[in-house]
Amino acid sequence: MLLAGVAAYHFSARVGLAALRADTRHDLDLLATAVDGSVTRYEHLPSAVALSSEVLRLLRAGKDEFEPLQPAANHYLEQLNGFFGGLAIFVLDVDGTVVASSDWIYSDNLLGQNQKLRSYFQAAVRGAPDRYYAIDETRNEAGYFFAHPIRDEGQDWRIVGVAVVKISLSELERRWMPRDEPMLLADANGVVIVASVPEWKYTVLRPLSGEVAAEISAARRFADQAIRPFPVTLDATGSGVAALVSFPEAPTLVGGRRLKARDFVVETRQLSGTGWQLVTFADLRARRADALTDAALGAAATGCVLLLGLFLHQRRRTLKSRAEAQALLQKANAELEQKVSLRTADLTAANERLRAEVAERERAEQTLRAAQDELVQAAKLAVLGQLATGITHELTQPLGALRTLGGNAIEFMRRGDQATAQGNLQIMATLVDRMGEIIDPLKTYARKSPARPASVDVAHALRNALFLLDQKLRRAGVDVDNRCEPGRALAWCDQNRLEQVLVNLIGNAVDAMGESPVRRLRLEAEAGGPGRLLVRVIDSGPGLSADALAHIFEPFFTTKPVGVGLGLGLAISQDIVRDFGGELSAANHTDGGAVFTLDLPAAGENHA
Repeated sequence: MLLAGVAAYHFSARVGLAALRADTRHDLDLLATAVDGSVTRYEHLPSAVALSSEVLRLLRAGKDEFEPLQPAANHYLEQLNGFFGGLAIFVLDVDGTVVASSDWIYSDNLLGQNQKLRSYFQAAVRGAPDRYYAIDETRNEAGYFFAHPIRDEGQDWRIVGVAVVKISLSELERRWMPRDEPMLLADANGVVIVASVPEWKYTVLRPLSGEVAAEISAARRFADQAIRPFPVTLDATGSGVAALVSFPEAPTLVGGRRLKARDFVVETRQLSGTGWQLVTFADLRARRADALTDAALGAAATGCVLLLGLFLHQRRRTLKSRAEAQALLQKANAELEQKVSLRTADLTAANERLRAEVAERERAEQTLRAAQDELVQAAKLAVLGQLATGITHELTQPLGALRTLGGNAIEFMRRGDQATAQGNLQIMATLVDRMGEIIDPLKTYARKSPARPASVDVAHALRNALFLLDQKLRRAGVDVDNRCEPGRALAWCDQNRLEQVLVNLIGNAVDAMGESPVRRLRLEAEAGGPGRLLVRVIDSGPGLSADALAHIFEPFFTTKPVGVGLGLGLAISQDIVRDFGGELSAANHTDGGAVFTLDLPAAGENHA
């Protein structure tokens, strides 16, 4: 009975610890997502400040123009900060001096302060956006800073200042106060910046290197706060092994609530968006009490089994062999019926789970398909937005001619010259047809419709794509060599989706040839294997590096400068081509430049 109790205790303790860790990890994942989202939602706000005309005019102004322009910039930052609910938004010049701030109305504002020693300023003024946790000595107020360089388009995009957004982490502390178990949040250096136990704030989970300690001291990052070691040693690496810690005394939470427990299970999560560590401490007392209860039950059950065994042994000695055989037969029959019933129940439950999984997969596939269609339509509308200037130019001349010819026709009709008026009206009809030819490809391209495979003339799809990109090709000075003849290459796909893929590939080729002395775009189509058609887009740009070739079709991977592209065009194009039963590949051409190949199913009898 003692051995059974010990075994039951250890087994129950292991099971309870595993369940406790699973519950803690689940809560930690939810909390990590909430913390990461509530902080990183401000990271794009400094770039919006950098686009403000009031801020740019202030940074461009000389000494005589500075004071008249400063109030407008201050009011803009005040309105923006009031909308997003941060602590402050301010702008620094290249010397690190605050020239505009949202808190200008307060007496302890940031205007005129110099923050050139802050690492976020030093990084941003070199052109790299940065984020930083520190204590503002002016108000003795902790905050998280987002910094972004401000570039002046009128000065060849030279950096003329730095936009900074400061947010408060007090909301995170308020969320943790009602919890009955300790939690903390540490920065990338291991310094605790938010904690449900006040004593833990500004302690360090691991020893700081000399370089990091010197940087914190020189920049007075935590003002006069002393950085102390954490009360216990933590394995805060997130290795997946259960880490148990015991504090010298029970921690006291915010509000003076002292816990009864000193032993905890530690779980850690890395926040991908900020580089911080989120650490939770789960109380072990309830699990240990359950383990002791299970040990007592195990010992008692073992004693009952032993007593029952002795009773049955004595009974078997007194029963006759026939009665014993009958009892054994009844027992075997009952066990068999129980196993059959349990097995039937297990199979029924497994069948129900399988049906539920199949239904869930079907719903997920429908949701994924709808999201993909929306993403494809958004990409088409983004291309149409880029083409708006060129289409406006194409329509301006016919509209002006229509106005002139219409006025002339009215004058000739008034004079009785019907023949000349009729000629003007015929010219107007011709111009209207020309405008329809310009607008019709745009309407077809912008239409949101499900993919319906059909026989598509690749030459016609290429012609529409080149028409949509005509203004971009002219401005870039690209020589187009279209070797695809009408009626020679027929593919089995959706024409609207194929045109979108071609527009994306041709647009990328034009961007890749921006710095090339020779800008030549070659388009060709030829038969591949049986029932296949190969369409190639070849440019004379610098080609693709080995790293780019390895990741070219991954979402959000792009070789373009920051802010120019999202890295979704090729990923969307590859999904579209695969829906046709084709494949999109990239390589470097033997004559230089890059070549993108569309391997499409050819239209034929099998698709009739």
